[in-house]
Amino acid sequence: MDLRNALTGKLEGLWDAATDESAFNALSIDKQQALLLLLARLQEKEIWHLIRNVTNVYGEGGVGIEFSSWPQLESVLARRSDFTRRWANHRDTSGGFYEKSRKSAVLHFLYVNATPRRWYVHFDLFSPVHSAASAFRHVRHEFIRKTTPDWRMIKRALERGVEK
Repeated sequence: MDLRNALTGKLEGLWDAATDESAFNALSIDKQQALLLLLARLQEKEIWHLIRNVTNVYGEGGVGIEFSSWPQLESVLARRSDFTRRWANHRDTSGGFYEKSRKSAVLHFLYVNATPRRWYVHFDLFSPVHSAASAFRHVRHEFIRKTTPDWRMIKRALERGVEK
């Protein structure tokens, strides 16, 4: 699927943009790159079609998006063997899911029960659920050092390939 088709209807209205193209073009380079990395990974996982529209994008202080989803997203993630709810929730969220099949550049979905429900997905550089070693790296990186990956770090981790 080409980029234009994949983003059709997903960005319109983002920061009051009239079209998907104008919204994408208005994003800073780090946000464009973050969105493209997430788009590719979510398409690979066959989840992108469950994103209704993107409401925010971040690329330097983390690599992720805030979005509204189609109603079946939670049930789809809950049924998949490559995602888990284990340790996926934050204090300020209602629930979440971690990708289980990678030790780095892992998808982390979070949601807040509201009307409508608010969803977020971002990349964690290291997985807290893949193995003890990756969990240690996750804690050291995010909680002790208090650092979040930028799009360049995530891109390098993804280029190293699927790490099972």
